[in-house]
Amino acid sequence: MIAHEPLLVLPHKSQLIPGRLVRRWNRFLADIDLEDGKRIVAHCVNTGRMECLTRPGLRVWVSRSDAPGRKLAYTWELVEVDGVLVGANTALPNAFVRALLEKRMLRGLSNWDEMKAEKKYGENSRVDFWLRKGAREHFIEVKNCHLVYPDKHGYFPDSVSERATKHLDELMEVVRQGHGATVIFTAQRGDTKAMRPSDIHDPAFAAAARRAKECGVDFRAIRIRPTLEAMVIEQSIPVDMKEYDTGRMQRWMDENRAIGPAWVTVKRS
Repeated sequence: MIAHEPLLVLPHKSQLIPGRLVRRWNRFLADIDLEDGKRIVAHCVNTGRMECLTRPGLRVWVSRSDAPGRKLAYTWELVEVDGVLVGANTALPNAFVRALLEKRMLRGLSNWDEMKAEKKYGENSRVDFWLRKGAREHFIEVKNCHLVYPDKHGYFPDSVSERATKHLDELMEVVRQGHGATVIFTAQRGDTKAMRPSDIHDPAFAAAARRAKECGVDFRAIRIRPTLEAMVIEQSIPVDMKEYDTGRMQRWMDENRAIGPAWVTVKRS
């Protein structure tokens, strides 16, 4: 196997603090026991199911911020599953892609005159990144992936995402208008060999992705290998848009979901 130099290495903003997951609750919160014995509530920056990442007892790492105005000082950053570190913070992929764009390190997306983040487009949407070269515009959507099955493919999404499908419809429209469009999957785990749209978790998204590909939307994927010191942006990996048999996936998904729910609902007093 040929070793590749990483594209970028982005150190964590602060030293990560180890602990054990107690539970994910009300979707955006997690109880975590730190190694010093303290139990904390951390912000879970993830809207998806986090399939296989929410088992009680898993090793996790959090960051701490004392910035004024924050309701929670801790953020859930990493989780270890079967010996693999996985990025749990879905706010980071846009920062990864922004760094690559600013350093002009993405093939075909390096020659631009102007770049903007969160630019309004479509029907009440904001595209993650917008590039302009002369009169031609290019629209970029970033999608985070953390679900990898035993076939070493990453799958997106891990639950139904009507918003992601809407984004594909809007990207197809800008392509019809003569502009460019790209979807960039960021796989936050080092064991990802290739990416696929998930026919089993969201058939509507998978079908829309294949239509978008035929329409001219480009699909790419970048593998990020988390470490306790940094997020290592390693290299591009293939995106497999072909249809495939979902029999094995159904088994794997059922096994993961049998372990426990994505989160528990807790009524606040």
